[in-house]
Amino acid sequence: MKKYSKTSHHSLSELNITPLLDLAFVLLVIFIITTAPTVSDISINLPSAQSVAKDAPPKINYVSVDNAGKVYFNQKEVSSSELLAYLVDFRKADPDLNVVVRGDSAVQYKKIVEVLDTLSQANVTKVGLATEPQ
Repeated sequence: MKKYSKTSHHSLSELNITPLLDLAFVLLVIFIITTAPTVSDISINLPSAQSVAKDAPPKINYVSVDNAGKVYFNQKEVSSSELLAYLVDFRKADPDLNVVVRGDSAVQYKKIVEVLDTLSQANVTKVGLATEPQ
């Protein structure tokens, strides 16, 4: 058997933890800096700003559901499959398609969900629900 020198075993028995400690201190400093202290010792009233009117989208398409459950797309009565076809065509022409769903207050909730499912199938992401102001 070969005999190993004592110096080669001696160097393997020590672990250098200096880089590990450096990393721990850097992470500690980062966490201290990024953690914002909560300021709740002063009671102040912040000013309010007037709401600025947003620019209207260039073209809004309306899907309306009357109290009988009939669905209209831009004031034209359509079936569920026709609505999907119209939405896909409009989506191809305008990838940034805006649709507002207007449902009568007496319509069944199920019919509105069907319209929302159709919008989802047509990949329309900008959908709004119309309401009356009080």
